[in-house]
Amino acid sequence: MKKIAIFTGCLLLMSVVACTAGDPKKENTSGPVTDTLPPVETSKPNTNYSPAFKGQTRINGMKTKTPFTGKVLTDKLSRPWGMTALPDGRLLITQKAGTMVIVSATGKVSDPITGIPGVNSKGQGGLLGITLDPEFSNNRMVYWVFSESTPDGNLTAVAKGRLANNEKTIENAQIIYRATPAHNSNLHYGGRILFDKDGYLFVSTGERSDIQTRPQAQQLNSALGKVLRITKEGKPAPGNPFENKPEDHPEIWSYGHRNVQGLAINPVTRDLWGSEFGPLGGDEINLIMPGKNYGWPTITYGLEYSGATIGNGITQKEGMEQPVYYWDPVISPSGMVFCSSANIPEWKNNLFVCGLSGQHIARLRIENNRVTGEERILSKEGQRFRDIIQGKDGNLYTVTDQGRLYKLEKK
Repeated sequence: MKKIAIFTGCLLLMSVVACTAGDPKKENTSGPVTDTLPPVETSKPNTNYSPAFKGQTRINGMKTKTPFTGKVLTDKLSRPWGMTALPDGRLLITQKAGTMVIVSATGKVSDPITGIPGVNSKGQGGLLGITLDPEFSNNRMVYWVFSESTPDGNLTAVAKGRLANNEKTIENAQIIYRATPAHNSNLHYGGRILFDKDGYLFVSTGERSDIQTRPQAQQLNSALGKVLRITKEGKPAPGNPFENKPEDHPEIWSYGHRNVQGLAINPVTRDLWGSEFGPLGGDEINLIMPGKNYGWPTITYGLEYSGATIGNGITQKEGMEQPVYYWDPVISPSGMVFCSSANIPEWKNNLFVCGLSGQHIARLRIENNRVTGEERILSKEGQRFRDIIQGKDGNLYTVTDQGRLYKLEKK
């Protein structure tokens, strides 16, 4: 069906996405926010593990009272993975196979942007997260993460380059950082990237999934299974927690991670948060603090895919951080963002998390660093949601593995 929508003052024709099999308004028009709704997760958990504190999992459900819609601006993307908003509101989007495109407010997709180093797109690899230099309006610099093949194996790499004035190519692309050691696996690259308030880059990596590499998440002489903080030149950022320990990797910000595919900064507290894939159960939302150990693979709320326990089958250990929230069964959390806009009032400062296997956007209300409510958005679309950002207009935009770009806005 078609409707006329107003976008930045102009009348544009857009298709409205049906969020249910029938009327698209039914899924997105919800009752008032309340803490008395039952948890949104009703499936049986994979484990019998008990949470460390009340509300760590299966918190009470909530519903958005403001009517909103989810519109597909385009379904012509090819395995989109990461995106960022250009100053004029258009979206710069990475595609897994190794291309970038720009999508306009009307959903028009540009030709692929050239000049990007080749990627290894097998498995979970490809062209991954992307962000703009805080001074992009002056220098037009773009930073991105990708999986690189080397003679020693595959690894997570960070590159930068200048978006040409004609927007057809990336100029002078150069790789500024490689998360070593390389390993012959096509899994668990991490891949998110964003700037902190001081102009340094946070980058997430995975532990590459194999039993052999898992322990490296706990090792400070390895960049696997970490959140890193580096300069624009790829050097360890000053003030990092391990900068004075030459035997360690001084770019490490936090460790003990399995596969962090989401990073977001709380607009109120300026704290860094991350979403992390669990195995069979145990997806996590973490408050990422400098120098802290997040436990993988020593502690986890999940199991091996075979159903066997992982390690000693423990969920808590002194010196290791607990997740603020976890899911069992998993939703496979990928990109995420805090909404700082009041376009939909009850969404302001809430955390929105993309669910791949969960096929929805998880909206989490967070108060005093605890989750106090959960809602599932776009859950009838049948899409694997990969990344979500807030646009220059204050609306949320999300992409799916199947190639869709959605705009979430108030009716």
